[in-house]
Amino acid sequence: MPVRFRSRSMRWARISNCSRLAIRSPLAGIPWLVLGLLLLLSSGCGRSSVTQQPTPKDPEQEVLLEPFDPPALSELDAKAEWEDRPVVDSLVMLRDWKAEHDPPLVTVEQALAMRNESPEDNTKILSALSQLAPADGSGVDFDDSVSRALAQDLRSTNPLLVSSVAENEISSLTSFGLFSFDWKMVPHAVSDAVVSWQTSQDRMYDKVVLRRDLVWSDGHPITAHDVVFSFQTIMNPKLDVPAVRQGTDKLRWVEAYDDYTLVFFQKEATATNEWNLNFPVIPKHIYEQSIQEDPTLMTSEYHQQLQENPITGGAYEMVRRIRGQEIVLRRRENWYMRDGKQVRDKPYFAEMRFRILEDVNTQLLALKAGEIEETELGAEQWQTQTSGDDFYAYNTKVTGKEWTFFFIGYNLNTPFFEDKRVRQAMSLALNHEEMLRDLCFGLYQPCYGMFHPDSWMYPQSPSQPLDRFNHQDLDAAEKLLDEAGWTDSDGDGIRDKEIRGRSTPFEFTLLVSAKPDRIAICNLFRENLDTIGVKCNVQPLEAAVMQERVFKKNFQAQFSGWGAGADPYTSENIFGTDKERNYGSYSNPQVDALFDQGMKEYDRDKRGAIYGQILELVTEDQPYTFLYSRSSFYGFNKKLRGYNFSPRGPFHYGPGIGALWTP
Repeated sequence: MPVRFRSRSMRWARISNCSRLAIRSPLAGIPWLVLGLLLLLSSGCGRSSVTQQPTPKDPEQEVLLEPFDPPALSELDAKAEWEDRPVVDSLVMLRDWKAEHDPPLVTVEQALAMRNESPEDNTKILSALSQLAPADGSGVDFDDSVSRALAQDLRSTNPLLVSSVAENEISSLTSFGLFSFDWKMVPHAVSDAVVSWQTSQDRMYDKVVLRRDLVWSDGHPITAHDVVFSFQTIMNPKLDVPAVRQGTDKLRWVEAYDDYTLVFFQKEATATNEWNLNFPVIPKHIYEQSIQEDPTLMTSEYHQQLQENPITGGAYEMVRRIRGQEIVLRRRENWYMRDGKQVRDKPYFAEMRFRILEDVNTQLLALKAGEIEETELGAEQWQTQTSGDDFYAYNTKVTGKEWTFFFIGYNLNTPFFEDKRVRQAMSLALNHEEMLRDLCFGLYQPCYGMFHPDSWMYPQSPSQPLDRFNHQDLDAAEKLLDEAGWTDSDGDGIRDKEIRGRSTPFEFTLLVSAKPDRIAICNLFRENLDTIGVKCNVQPLEAAVMQERVFKKNFQAQFSGWGAGADPYTSENIFGTDKERNYGSYSNPQVDALFDQGMKEYDRDKRGAIYGQILELVTEDQPYTFLYSRSSFYGFNKKLRGYNFSPRGPFHYGPGIGALWTP
């Protein structure tokens, strides 16, 4: 809801239809760099869905912000002792880094003639085809388009309401924000949008000056007031956006001192404050009246029309949307041109076309036919379906870093999984070796917790072996179930336990998206559990249906995955007590205390040790059966260049998709 001001000295905001008062504070970010972790539901080993919507809370019970009297800017400038922070063109930074550290090992012609049959082949191919376009744009086909696949249709085109990876892909091209992070997960302000970024010495204030040549796709100027309005909207409790709100809720206030000068007021000084500034920005002039009628931004006719024809702030605008079939984005001239002069780099593609192809096999067939020009590959596709002439006629394939992991998550509010001994037994029952060898084709790494072994927060000297629940041990599993009171008292082959005076058999349902590779893993799990007297019913569901079940905590167990957050503190939203995306209702006071401690520790090595302790505690508690970590596996049309990998894959960082080009 828009904020109404009682006076300049004391600001307050009233939530429509609410008896409580809540001050708003703008938190803006870029959806293609969305912070927080991605819940991967919708595809097997391909693109997947991002969880964002929890069980709705009662807005009458929430006061998200306290009243705040912002000081004059002159007063802040006098006391802040501002320190300059990086304002970066990530494409320039990556180009400079590659020139020094990543020279091509073969020519482009040699790379395109190769088949990727070994790690050495992969290194050579990637070294040549990852090279970026010349800084002056020479040799780039600016009139070209690129066709890509989306694994599902969009629920929303509003960047505040992003709830799937498909929506994230579109928002990465159409949305506006002030901050980003590079392939090493280091944050910076975006030079396309920001003139300067300064942080006070005590880390309580951040001052940002916007560029004056920014406009929305309708030609209306982008100003600091849009950022403030977006923050206020995010902090509206009637809007269910926990992924975007995480971090935003750590801000006390955001003030626009003029059209281009912003100050972000932090609640406290922490090591994660810089991430609090990264949130999506929407146009105030489009939404400030309509949001009063429809604070969900979804249901009114006006907002539905905006879903089909959104006003965008990024480099592209939507020119066609056929639901269930296609989305076409066009490079917008008023992004990079102003008053007849070029003010930003011209995006490399005139159009970005997206075909909605939910089935991973259909995606691969479209890639082989040249109908799309990049897609993620599953393990079986990489190993057995992309080695022949039919694939290499148009394409090549590469693999690179990505810190995505998959798991079976348990609802701890059910009688089956409230005891950690039971959860440990579940993990010990699974034949991890068979899963990795036969169902994942030896391409994926075993997963021992929420942080990747290559990350700085992974424990270096754990107090116990982190893999102790990643090897099948049926005897140990049965012993743990016995200790937890689950025994076969009636001799029918299924364990049971008296719960609230009734004998309850250990029979539960495992939800999984209807993807063959995931169903196969769940069936292996089912067979393993059957040998120790536990009955598991595997229930494949369409992705949207499964998401809704998980959002409402209406499940007993579910197969999902998380992508890497830009900072380990984002895991608090998943493993912290009562946090919005803690769908299994896991709770450990030691974990909560360590998350709080990790935010307040500035030394990175010490922070890493704190998050390592969190991983050890979560591993002991096993709210998840951790399955595997998956790198990126992609097929690209041979015309494409400039793909580079990060812990978030090839696209979800700066410059990400912005580095892709064709000669």
